[in-house]
Amino acid sequence: MITEAAMLQVKAGQTRQFEQSFREASPLIASIDGYLGHELQHCLEDDHKYLLIVRWRSLEDHTVGFRESAQYQEWKALLHHYYSPFPVVEHYSQISLS
Repeated sequence: MITEAAMLQVKAGQTRQFEQSFREASPLIASIDGYLGHELQHCLEDDHKYLLIVRWRSLEDHTVGFRESAQYQEWKALLHHYYSPFPVVEHYSQISLS
């Protein structure tokens, strides 16, 4: 499993609209093969900051399966105009502690 993490900075005055657009966009990402789940968390210290966490079966499910899909084009149209600056997206794999 791969965890995608992105810190999202939403433009001032647009958080309510962003959250509504994110609700509309969520089924798009959920429809992609290899998608395992996602969550959006709102920062308590900064009203315009969110943490997006998406779990994927593999890195390629995100970087190819999602980003090269028609659903991504819709996702992008719904959400990307809210961000300033544009977020850095990172991918993580779990470390075994035993």
